[in-house]
Amino acid sequence: METEQPKQKSSPHVLIFPCPAQGHVNPMLKLAELLAIQNLHTTFLNTKYIHNRLIQFNDDIQALLESYPKLQFKTISDFHDEEEHPGFGEKIGDVLVALSLYGKPLLRDIIVSEKISCLIVDGIFGDLAIDLAHEFGIQLITFRTISACCLWAYLCVPKLIQCNELPIRGDEDMDRMIRNTPGMENLLRCRDFPSFKRVDKENDHIILDHVVLLTQQSLKANALILNTFEDLEAPILSQIRLHFPKLTTYTLGPLHHHLYTTKKSSSSSSSSSFFKADRTCMTWLESQPLKSVVYVNFGSITSMKREEIIEIWHGLLNSKKQFLWVIRPNMVQEKGLLKELEEGTNKEQGLIVGWVPQEEVLSHKAIGAFLTHSGWNSTLESVVCGVPMICWPYFADQQINSRFVSDVWKIGLDMKDVCDRKVVENMVNDVMVNRKEAFLKSAMEIAKLACKSVSCDGSSYNNFKDLIEYIRSTSP
Repeated sequence: METEQPKQKSSPHVLIFPCPAQGHVNPMLKLAELLAIQNLHTTFLNTKYIHNRLIQFNDDIQALLESYPKLQFKTISDFHDEEEHPGFGEKIGDVLVALSLYGKPLLRDIIVSEKISCLIVDGIFGDLAIDLAHEFGIQLITFRTISACCLWAYLCVPKLIQCNELPIRGDEDMDRMIRNTPGMENLLRCRDFPSFKRVDKENDHIILDHVVLLTQQSLKANALILNTFEDLEAPILSQIRLHFPKLTTYTLGPLHHHLYTTKKSSSSSSSSSFFKADRTCMTWLESQPLKSVVYVNFGSITSMKREEIIEIWHGLLNSKKQFLWVIRPNMVQEKGLLKELEEGTNKEQGLIVGWVPQEEVLSHKAIGAFLTHSGWNSTLESVVCGVPMICWPYFADQQINSRFVSDVWKIGLDMKDVCDRKVVENMVNDVMVNRKEAFLKSAMEIAKLACKSVSCDGSSYNNFKDLIEYIRSTSP
């Protein structure tokens, strides 16, 4: 009688599905490449519009696929006509609503056709994949692309509403402290919470309620991935783990540096820009003295009024410091303003471009400070390079990030809710001259911790090993 051989486990197949926005696609694509390096079959799912932008502005996407035979790209409908597509940025909500209403059957088809065994889905999608994970008996991992401190603030919202600390009314004292956020009791003020937690009318709390719902739904996953590292946000991570002990939390960040450290001399790349980078900026930087340049970039979403741009411009000019400023074509609507800025800027002091390879720019020896919107990817990229920040947050997690940069990590200044040329001038000079040594010391200390976290036996390095084991163990 033949002995029945034990059934061999199939190889895992991971599907990664980010929100169709630059700040979400960026870290999740880096995670996809890290999984591919581990020889895991990985499918990266994008909406068609975003996938087309990736192909259009990143010549190395094909090389990436050739480097990793087990990595593939798939697309899902945006549910918008090409001519009427809202794109991304402030109107991303239109695409998210469409995906939540109509995307589940398409996602189900991909799970079936590709024999997916593990879903890693952007937490901003809420319950889009929860039912499907249960239906097919596969593991669901939520990836929150925000900081742990912002996630924890979101998780505290129901309690803050119950205690009448939220929502924040239009006539509030914006410096009022928010008390019922364990671990942040004497830190966060009203102005440090995202703008959608501030209401002027009775029905404005709808967005706030929706964010609370999405956050709670994302906790229904089997595990949680965060793009951060233990030494940066340990107290907040302790709060999340204390209050949600059943949710295994993997801190893998900074993911861009984790990937860089893992690949070392590899030439393959995971560039994920939605814009064409102007590389003339690198030549210009080469001609600048050590740590003499203020790099200015408010991200892929921020829109600005004419008066805001003019105030920041004059502040930079008056600081007498060299600056490299990224002004996207869609960042300001007024025609002629960009030409006015370019003509009014002495080329020896300032360079204005449409987009840059940011990781490369921040690591350049000429960069001395970063005037930033405080998006989480930008914050981490600055942290890794040891570049002090001046924070002018726009929305979402950025208000909390900027508070932590200035008052917890002590690696920059917080300029939120202010746009004044004199303030810009003074803060640039504080970071670049008056308090330069103190900021550089703090920034370099945290940079060392960031590098340590992704090095052999570092916290993020070990957490990634645990994640790989978890994914392999759950394969049928």
